[in-house]
Amino acid sequence: MEFVKGDQVEVCSKEDGFLGSYFGATVLSKTPEGSYYKVKYKNLVTEEDESKRLIEVISVDELRPMPPKSLPVMFGVNEKVDALDKDGWWVGEVTGRKGDLFSVYFATTDEELKYPLYRLRRHLDWVNGDWVSSATRKH
Repeated sequence: MEFVKGDQVEVCSKEDGFLGSYFGATVLSKTPEGSYYKVKYKNLVTEEDESKRLIEVISVDELRPMPPKSLPVMFGVNEKVDALDKDGWWVGEVTGRKGDLFSVYFATTDEELKYPLYRLRRHLDWVNGDWVSSATRKH
């Protein structure tokens, strides 16, 4: 997929400690060789100056368009979700619900944390140019 300046994207980080996370960003430019994009993050800032948003050059295979917006829905146990935490979306699995809080397990960090519904979204994968729900995806 080609992105152009101004496109809103998510960076699917492959760095240690960030695996399974998605961070919102805006495309600034495409590099001359074409397999990388310069992006400016929406919520991540530079270590030197926390008032400046982080700019990085990202491989095209770490970018995807912003997923479609959807209304909050109830989630069942074992359902794959993205949880908004630490300025990004992290892939996890619902393990339970108590009142208004959902317990979500993150395999990448071996942690289980609790989130209100408004900080969860259905997990979608970007596969061959289409959004695919993990609930309906054939493995």
